[in-house]
Amino acid sequence: MKEAEIEHQVHERLREVVDPETGLDVVTMGVMKKISAGPDGSVELLFVPSSPACPLAFKLALDIRDAARSVKGVTKVKIDVDGYWRAEELKRVLEEE
Repeated sequence: MKEAEIEHQVHERLREVVDPETGLDVVTMGVMKKISAGPDGSVELLFVPSSPACPLAFKLALDIRDAARSVKGVTKVKIDVDGYWRAEELKRVLEEE
């Protein structure tokens, strides 16, 4: 699968990740700032929670990771987190299996 197709499929799958507080998906909310795929099927995402102290950032980030992983052709998912006071801790959690 080509990079653009993987990016499109990940984008569409992220529309299924809904913030329970707002009832909106993470794409519509605008918290997904980057979706890029490499030729090896690796995907890099940039997640910027809606507030620096977002109480659901961990849940949403894990749901985002799982949604991206579920796309056919995706071999690895790396999520960078920005604008969140516990970003480094969240990134460590996301790297765990």
